[in-house]
Amino acid sequence: MREKILNYIEKNSRVDLAELSVLLGMEQVDLANELEAMEKEGIICGYHTLIDWDKVTSERINALIEVRVTPQRGQGFDAIAERIYKYPEVEATYLISGGYDLLVTLEGKTLKEISNFVSSKLSTLDSVISTTTCFILKKYKDHGTIMKTKNEDERMIVTP
Repeated sequence: MREKILNYIEKNSRVDLAELSVLLGMEQVDLANELEAMEKEGIICGYHTLIDWDKVTSERINALIEVRVTPQRGQGFDAIAERIYKYPEVEATYLISGGYDLLVTLEGKTLKEISNFVSSKLSTLDSVISTTTCFILKKYKDHGTIMKTKNEDERMIVTP
């Protein structure tokens, strides 16, 4: 039952408990207790709201930074990953496979703000060997949600 609850709330965290209990065939109090238990156990780590910032006046730049590091003896990648994710500018940090070791996501107001973070904070860490910064130019789908719908052609058909 936990997986059914998690699958549903992952896509719709604002669902009403009464509605979700009916959908899952559970008593509302049992559902509330299960959610609370999963929060205490750290299974549910938080709730978020997905915003299309392109539709708001506030300018934001998102970047993905691939980081190659030297793992530390006895700690592997965990110690350097922790140093990186503790920066308030960092949105997420992932250990990845491939040509790089870590993927760091940032959000800033300008390209310069992000590049300053990379050059003055991230690249100066002892374990960091190299970085590659990719700026997100447009989001098509985020967290399973399609961000933009295709514009329908609103022109009138003219026939002779």
